[in-house]
Amino acid sequence: MKHIVILGDGMADWPVEALGNKTLLQYAHTPYMDLLAKMGCTGMLKTVQDGFHPGSEVANSSILGYDQNEVYEGRGPLEAASIGVELAPNDMAIRCNIITLEDGKIVTHNGGNLQTSDAAGLIDYLNEHLATDRVKFYCGVQYRHLLVIRGGNKHVVCQPPHDHPDEPWRPLLVKAETDAPNDNELTAQETADLINDLILRSQELLACHPYNVEKAKRGERQANSIWPWAGGYRPHMVPLTTTFPQIKRGAVITAVDLIRGIGTLAGLRVIDVPGATGLADTNYEGKAQAAIKALETDDFVYVHVEASDEAGHDGNLELKLKTIEYLDSRIVGPVYEAVKHEQVAIAVLPDHPTPVAYRTHTNEPVPFLIYAPGMEADKVETFDEVACKEGRYGQLEKDEFMKAFMKEE
Repeated sequence: MKHIVILGDGMADWPVEALGNKTLLQYAHTPYMDLLAKMGCTGMLKTVQDGFHPGSEVANSSILGYDQNEVYEGRGPLEAASIGVELAPNDMAIRCNIITLEDGKIVTHNGGNLQTSDAAGLIDYLNEHLATDRVKFYCGVQYRHLLVIRGGNKHVVCQPPHDHPDEPWRPLLVKAETDAPNDNELTAQETADLINDLILRSQELLACHPYNVEKAKRGERQANSIWPWAGGYRPHMVPLTTTFPQIKRGAVITAVDLIRGIGTLAGLRVIDVPGATGLADTNYEGKAQAAIKALETDDFVYVHVEASDEAGHDGNLELKLKTIEYLDSRIVGPVYEAVKHEQVAIAVLPDHPTPVAYRTHTNEPVPFLIYAPGMEADKVETFDEVACKEGRYGQLEKDEFMKAFMKEE
């Protein structure tokens, strides 16, 4: 039996009054997800372990069966692995968004939907003016980039910018943890001071860059500040092929550096899909076909689609509904139709909720479905946050989802 996970990032949500107090999964037209739920078995999954922030790095690696107490080092090191940046033992890697500030507030976490081609010039510009023997920026995808600090101390408190839309940015600057250990060359306070200095200097520099000057002339949102967060040291993750002998070869398909990094460290090969953007305009058909092709040679495929999460962060109800329906009709449907006569188990789930009313991640358990040819179905007939609570699996956590999924032989 081969296995494929199709993950709609941030797809889960809260009941919405405008939708008759239904969640978006309940309201959306998702015939393929409902069909798989009816033919398979369902449940709820706690993807965020106690004590951890409900970030996609925590949720996705937990879905893959990793104990966060053993592997968690923040987003930065995962994105370093994706970009191909080799971290030295004393390097601190930290995710570095390019964001939009207006009137003293964080307006967007994505620099006004900054594109990679434009971001590359901004990152080069920042390196030209800010890089030193201790500090260097690396270009990632769209607004998601990387800052590496040699000897940096990871014990600092950084606020994810997507958690604070329309909030004043100055109170959110980096702080040292209380009683932070000195486990690197810099202290936590020295590291916090360094990062905050880089944030302030980036604002002065980016305001003068031609890209933002032209944006300002057109009255458009500018990509006018860096915002580092989620830093850590080089992580140690055991490949999935070691944990699950059923997986001899696996692949990950995503437009997001973070997920590429998790996949790389988990021993999965990364499949690049032209036109995969991480937004609602992503190449759904390309991802579906890449997954179908990968199943010809691989035992395990992890397909990650970011679009619903971004729509949730933007508070865009209509767009988020569309992204859920796109996932169903343009990925889940084509994959199922291609493999329905093969020995392929399919799982569909979000990694966490990103409610449109809240505009950031929450840590509630998420619904999941598992379908495999010949399995005995439970009584659930639709895929959503309410129906799946009645599923055969009940509520799972930690590595229980992967263990249950890989048992479907």
